[in-house]
Amino acid sequence: MARSPRQVRIEGTIEKVSRGVSEAYFATRPRGSQLAARTSKQSAVIASRDELQQAFQKEEQAFDNQEVPCPSNWGGYILKPRFIEFWQGRPSRLHDRICFTQENNSWVRSRKAP
Repeated sequence: MARSPRQVRIEGTIEKVSRGVSEAYFATRPRGSQLAARTSKQSAVIASRDELQQAFQKEEQAFDNQEVPCPSNWGGYILKPRFIEFWQGRPSRLHDRICFTQENNSWVRSRKAP
């Protein structure tokens, strides 16, 4: 049986977290994830998987028996949502749309027509 398509839409504001918060979070990540963050030039086109693996191994060697420092270009964002919609596809395009809107510091639930 085919699964119904689903999606979530969130609207709100984002804020970049401080360098200190980024570094503290980075320190909690598994070592492999830290090395991968240093290795990857995120979304850049690469020639092969082998190129990526070699770059990872180079980072492993560079930080052998050392803490892996947080890359200067690595950081996070905080999303402060004010609207969330959960959408689920249904037959005959009678999709479910359940929404939550933040009003006066509480969430109001509603249903929208497809």
